[in-house]
Amino acid sequence: MTIETPLAGRTMFISGASRGIGLAIALRAARDGANIALIAKTADPHPKLEGTIFTAAEQIEAAGGSALPIVGDIRDEGQVHAAVAATVERFGAIDICVNNASAINLAGTEALELKRFDLMQQINVRGSFAVTQACLPHLRQGTNPHILTLSPPIGLRPQWLGPHIGYTIAKYGMSMLALGWATEFAEAGIASNALWPRTIIATAAVQNLLGGDEAMAHARRPEIYADSAYAILTRDSRACTGNTYLCEDVLAEEGVTDLSPYDCVPGAQPYMDLYVDHI
Repeated sequence: MTIETPLAGRTMFISGASRGIGLAIALRAARDGANIALIAKTADPHPKLEGTIFTAAEQIEAAGGSALPIVGDIRDEGQVHAAVAATVERFGAIDICVNNASAINLAGTEALELKRFDLMQQINVRGSFAVTQACLPHLRQGTNPHILTLSPPIGLRPQWLGPHIGYTIAKYGMSMLALGWATEFAEAGIASNALWPRTIIATAAVQNLLGGDEAMAHARRPEIYADSAYAILTRDSRACTGNTYLCEDVLAEEGVTDLSPYDCVPGAQPYMDLYVDHI
């Protein structure tokens, strides 16, 4: 039996993939034999965060992919362009751009320091814009080119706007970019979509900021994000664009309806994520 590997030889440029969801997405592509260029700031071990960009690269290589770890800050235009140039020099192309890097702070208006507000806008919105802009000349020449931005559907309900407007603006800004690019680059055949989970995912952000061990017990594994991202990235770029997907809906379209294998604790009811109205 022949095993299909649609991402074999394709090149993904992904931001912030030294751990968590970004790394899971990179590893899923690596299983096909994809080339993965990852740009992130974590060059040295962090006391509260697992892994570095170099340990991530080792895992990608072990999974069957080719890795190019690049230490860089996506807020710096020069570093982004240098990273893209290094990717093209190494692999010859960029076919997929994944905007994963993101900063989170759920403080309200009075408690949110302006430097934290600025950080979220600079990484989430400006960083996604900078990475995509630098990749675009190569995506235009890419095979089945896709831009995938990890951000939520846009809803104006008070419960999403009221408690943490600084973060909400940053994440909705990413989704607006994704939708805008779908229209802007439709004629070039470059897909652009946003992807978000219906339930919380077991990441450092959940562990450290969103509920600790209790929340982690009611989270799903990052592989649910990776598998749904893979499904999108292997679809026809001219037919699959302009969507703000939820991971579970993508998997349902692929015929996957039993999501229990993704549960961190078997039988535990997953908690609903931000910006989602129902599980």
